[in-house]
Amino acid sequence: MLSSLNTGISGLEAFQGQLTSVGNNIANSNTVGYKSSRTTFEDTFSQTLEASSNGSSGVQVGTGVATSATESNFTQGSFQSGLDSDLAVDGTGFFVVRNSTTGEEFATRAGNFHLDSQNYLVTETGERVQGSTDGTTKGDLKLDPADGTTRTSYSIGQDGKITVKLSDGTSADRGQILLQNFNTPQALQKVGNNLYSGLVQAGPLGGAGAAGAAAPGTQGLGSIRSGVLESSNVDLPSEFVNMITAQRGFQANARVITTSDEILQEIVGLKR
Repeated sequence: MLSSLNTGISGLEAFQGQLTSVGNNIANSNTVGYKSSRTTFEDTFSQTLEASSNGSSGVQVGTGVATSATESNFTQGSFQSGLDSDLAVDGTGFFVVRNSTTGEEFATRAGNFHLDSQNYLVTETGERVQGSTDGTTKGDLKLDPADGTTRTSYSIGQDGKITVKLSDGTSADRGQILLQNFNTPQALQKVGNNLYSGLVQAGPLGGAGAAGAAAPGTQGLGSIRSGVLESSNVDLPSEFVNMITAQRGFQANARVITTSDEILQEIVGLKR
C-alpha cells in the first residue's frame, strides 16, 4: 500500500483536531474569563529508504503529521461592566476556589461571584472563593458580621480586602481575597465551568507548579477590579483565518488520499 495513504490520513486527523479547537474558541467567544487555545503540529518518524555513505541523512520519506499540543493563550481579556459582586484580575494571577464537598481546589479567571445562603463568596456553580481572614491562613471567605449585626453591603478593594458595611453605620474587615500564580500555567487542565485543575495532582494544582497564594498586587500578581468581568480573549478574525487554513489543509490531505487511490487503481489495472 502507498505510504501516502497513511500520510494523508494523519493530515486529516491533525486538521480535524485543529478545527475542533477553533470551533471551541469561537463557541466560547462570549464566555467570561475564557482563554483561547491553539493546536500545534509536529512531523512524525521519517522512514529511511537508502542509507548515506557520505555522512548525510540519506534518503528519507516522512510518514505524516501528529498533533503535538493544544496550548492555552493566557493573555489578558478586555473588561466589561458587571454587577457589584463581579470581580476581575487585572494582570497576572488566578482566583482560587474550593469545592466544599471534595475539598479540591481549582483556579479560575472568571470572577462572576455571589454570596450563597450561608454568606460564603462562591462561583456560579458553588465553589467557595479562597482568601485569608487572619492575614496568614487560606480558607473560605464568609461575609457575615462576626457579632451578628446585619450586613447592608460590602465592597472589595484592588488589594482584595473585603469591607462589610453594617446596619449600625460601622464597617468591618472580613478578610482578603488571595490570587494564585503558576510557574507553568500551560500545565493547567480545563475541567469545565470556567475552572482549571492541575494536570498532575501532587497537591492542590500541583502539576502547574503553584507559586503560592498571595495578596493581589504582591509577588508579581495583578490587582482586583470590582464591578467588572474579564471577557474572553478570543480574537474572532484570527479564528476565522485559522478555520479557513484548517479547512484547506483538510481538503488538500483528502486530495492526497484520492490521488493515491487512483494510482493504486492504475497499478492493479496493469495486469489486464
